[in-house]
Amino acid sequence: MRATTTTRRFADRSSGVVRALACVLVALLALVGQVAPASAQVADMPPQLAHVGVAEHLDQKLPLDGAWREYKQADGVTPTPVTLGQVVDGSRPVLFLFAYHSCPTLCSMVLKATGRVIHDMPWTVGKDYDVVVLSIDPEDDPANLQHRRDLMIADYNRPGSAAGFHFLLGDKPTIERTLAAAGVQVEYDAAQRQWGHPAVIMLLKPTGELARYLYGLEYSPNDVRVGLLEASNGKSISTAEQVILYCYQFDPNGGRYVLVAWKVMRIGGGLCALLIIAALTFYWRRERKRTRAELADSTAKLSAAVREPAHSHP
Repeated sequence: MRATTTTRRFADRSSGVVRALACVLVALLALVGQVAPASAQVADMPPQLAHVGVAEHLDQKLPLDGAWREYKQADGVTPTPVTLGQVVDGSRPVLFLFAYHSCPTLCSMVLKATGRVIHDMPWTVGKDYDVVVLSIDPEDDPANLQHRRDLMIADYNRPGSAAGFHFLLGDKPTIERTLAAAGVQVEYDAAQRQWGHPAVIMLLKPTGELARYLYGLEYSPNDVRVGLLEASNGKSISTAEQVILYCYQFDPNGGRYVLVAWKVMRIGGGLCALLIIAALTFYWRRERKRTRAELADSTAKLSAAVREPAHSHP
């Protein structure tokens, strides 16, 4: 009888654990079902200003065969002929922007903002991504270009990163062709001898395709990092970075990445489910082990009780 009672107790405990586990899973599935992904209600980008602005060409490839000149030599005047395809070579995503280096205000502000954001990011230029700056002025001064590059590298101050900074000059047809491919519209003011241009940085896939546009004079390190993760097409992304990429979605109205609540709740629900399952499994195994021990002990005592009267007769 004791053995039968112990067996029933074990069955009751096991079924109780299974019922509890089933209830937890049903509740979590109901939670995830209630937090269904809602369509992002975001407005389109505001109308662009006449003659100067951006018409986004997402997923379009920049012309990688165009001839440019890169100035890295110590004399500041000896160019290295390159194509954009030699710089954007398929190995890393790229933070990309247009500027001109005699610009008295806006270009300096955009370049300084770019310098700040890359400084605050954990990723390293030249290792995880590259920085490419194309001049929109075919008459730009190479000495000014190299000075800007040297300043950015000095402010960045990470060993071995200099090879990841590319400041390029080109002729007018090459510049116009690249601007058109990127959808960036600029205008030259002959009276002021200045270029009108938008404040925007772009993130390129390793293949040279446009992945994201970020606007303004301040850029969030989180936005740039998530944008580069997105642009990298999942190449060499850690598990933690995949979770970051999963939880963020680009809002074209605000021009930045925003945390998507339902995705975060789904991940949180999944983690809670795993923790609860692990705890219940541990409890179930412990109870099963204890019940088996009790069953074995009861069986041994019952066997001893059955044998004992046989030894008492002469």
